[in-house]
Amino acid sequence: MNPEPTTNEATWPEAFATVTACKYDFGAGRALAFGIPTSKHFRISYNYFAGGELHTGEFTSARAIPQGTLFPIRYNPDAPHQNTHAAASTTQGTRGPRLAIGIIGSIILSLAWFAVLRGCH
Repeated sequence: MNPEPTTNEATWPEAFATVTACKYDFGAGRALAFGIPTSKHFRISYNYFAGGELHTGEFTSARAIPQGTLFPIRYNPDAPHQNTHAAASTTQGTRGPRLAIGIIGSIILSLAWFAVLRGCH
């Protein structure tokens, strides 16, 4: 599901990253704030060795990835902390439709609750 790397990223050296933690990201605050929770629920932490140093990163995933799992990434040799997996995981789809549905749903529920309260006199 990662997008194709750009020309520069395609020439970056490859390394293997190791999953160091996989935590369920509850997301209740997002569900309340935007009306609909996001589909990615697991926060995956990983590290990789590049440029003579150990680097870390995080991304979100729709599925759990067990600790210790290896996966390939490409890193920028001029700035080894930059990698293709981190860039791909930070891209997000448009939230416009979800936000609009959440706001409209919130208004409808508020009006329904108001009608119930007014009918109790």
